[in-house]
Amino acid sequence: MDDLKDSAHSGWLHSAALLRDIIVALFLAIVLIVFLYQPVRVEGTSMMPALTDQERIFINKFTYKFNSIERGDTVVFWYPLDHSKVYIKRVIGLPGDVVQIDAGEVQVNGRVLDEPYVPDEYRDRTSLSPVKVEPNHYFVMGDHRSSSNDSRSWGTVDRHYIYGKAVFVYWPVDKMGTVH
Repeated sequence: MDDLKDSAHSGWLHSAALLRDIIVALFLAIVLIVFLYQPVRVEGTSMMPALTDQERIFINKFTYKFNSIERGDTVVFWYPLDHSKVYIKRVIGLPGDVVQIDAGEVQVNGRVLDEPYVPDEYRDRTSLSPVKVEPNHYFVMGDHRSSSNDSRSWGTVDRHYIYGKAVFVYWPVDKMGTVH
């Protein structure tokens, strides 16, 4: 009889410990998603081929609190002309840089920018006079240059509008992995 009581008590303790572990894991997951990572749905084709329409990604909302924004980062920000819209683009020009485009060839500070993330068929052949990026601003462009509404159209993005960095694709499963 005592063995049966001990077995029932042990089973209850095991179930309680499992429930506790599940609650702690859920709490940690919620904290991570709310404060560090945020799921976002990509809308549009401006970041193809790196990101495609309707993909689901995680953005890191915390990284720019301690790290600087770097050229090549894929950032998420409030659209400067309508703060109800969120855009995702690649950082091309940093504060103080001079960005110029000559027949589709992007130059930063007089040097051609190596852009392996932009396939030739996604380039456009437009030109842009030199633009000096103001302090605390960033020049951003989509990777699908011929279908991107970006800094070439509406100017640079103020730093305080940038709130995250795209880091991981989680849907669809066959595209799962880090954002490049």
